[in-house]
Amino acid sequence: MNSYKLIRSAAVGVSVRLAVVCSLFMTWSAVAGTLEQAKRIHDRIAGIPPSEEMLLAMKASIESTGNGRAAAEMAMDNDAFYRVTLKNWVAPWTNRDQTQFVPLNDYIATVMGLVRDERDFREVLFDDVIYTASGVSPAYSTSDNEHYVELETGPSSGPPYVFKDRLVRQLQSTVTGLPAEATAGVITSRAAARAFFIAGTNRAQLRFTLLNHLCHDLEQLQDTTRIPDRIRQDVSRSPGGDARAFLNGCLGCHAGMDPLAQAFAYYDFLYDADNDLTGEHGRIHYNAAGQIDEATGTRVNKKYRINSTTFPYGFVTQDDRWDNYWRAGVNAQLGWSPALPGSGYGAKSLGQELAYSDAFAQCHVTKVFRAVCLREPEDATDRAAITTMKQDFAADNYRLKTVFAAAADYCKGE
Repeated sequence: MNSYKLIRSAAVGVSVRLAVVCSLFMTWSAVAGTLEQAKRIHDRIAGIPPSEEMLLAMKASIESTGNGRAAAEMAMDNDAFYRVTLKNWVAPWTNRDQTQFVPLNDYIATVMGLVRDERDFREVLFDDVIYTASGVSPAYSTSDNEHYVELETGPSSGPPYVFKDRLVRQLQSTVTGLPAEATAGVITSRAAARAFFIAGTNRAQLRFTLLNHLCHDLEQLQDTTRIPDRIRQDVSRSPGGDARAFLNGCLGCHAGMDPLAQAFAYYDFLYDADNDLTGEHGRIHYNAAGQIDEATGTRVNKKYRINSTTFPYGFVTQDDRWDNYWRAGVNAQLGWSPALPGSGYGAKSLGQELAYSDAFAQCHVTKVFRAVCLREPEDATDRAAITTMKQDFAADNYRLKTVFAAAADYCKGE
């Protein structure tokens, strides 16, 4: 064989070997891709690395289905999804500082339970529900948070409590003693009461419910075209001696806020202000039928008459009827349900009004996207994905796991 043939033969051999190597490399890359996707899904859903067995099972699921949704559902079976991901996701909703660094409480546990039990997540704002822990001592108390602290920190010896196995769904009215009609999901949890019913005028409860569950703060909802007939007496109509400040500023929030916050007129958070400044041992209070507040002569709590001389001709709250003035005007864009009347009595019906809005679904889908994708929605593709996730959320009876799975699948390649 001459030198030309030898060189040609060697070149062919090298080409064949390179082709084989490239084929093997492409096969390895494909496998590594699904492994990487499976690990990323588990890390972001559960907040911890998967076991080898789980990783391989999730990889196989991605390869067989062509997407990561079923794999994400598998990751959600890990207790760390509740202990880490959901805890950190919900904790900022339970305090005015909006920090994650708070102990487990009844608000957080109730969200965890609703997610675990695959309930219609809208129930979070109006149902007679609370989740406590089985086999954990001390028991639930209306005047402290020790039950949930113990659940989170675990026993002094032995393995930590498994959240997803310990949480038990109960009637809030049975556990806390509130009348069933006065319960409104996490709105009437002890944690929310301590944060948002404490002192003040109960407007904070509305503000933070809107912020946490509709992703809108009051500044975003200002509408100076609403009728100001329900603005309370404690709001000056000429702050600083200038009525224009009221007409162009204060009115924009209060005209819509005050008729809604009236739903909380019978609630308060009782605590020893002299010896317990933060309300650590306080409890929620509700003026049930027949209970009269001495300061108002009605069931309305005295905090609704704070600074009543600021503008004596302002609205005087007589009951807990609320009306949604924001169904008209610019805030109609929040997508209020046409199946609801837009008015009612008490926190329960108000919670349903808020939960059945399009803004509620949009808010929680966007929050899940941020938590799982670890970034803000950035472009039209992201926004279209969120719209699809919101549609899937509604189609699956507002099951929140569906949203977590969809977000994990969407971001698995990042």
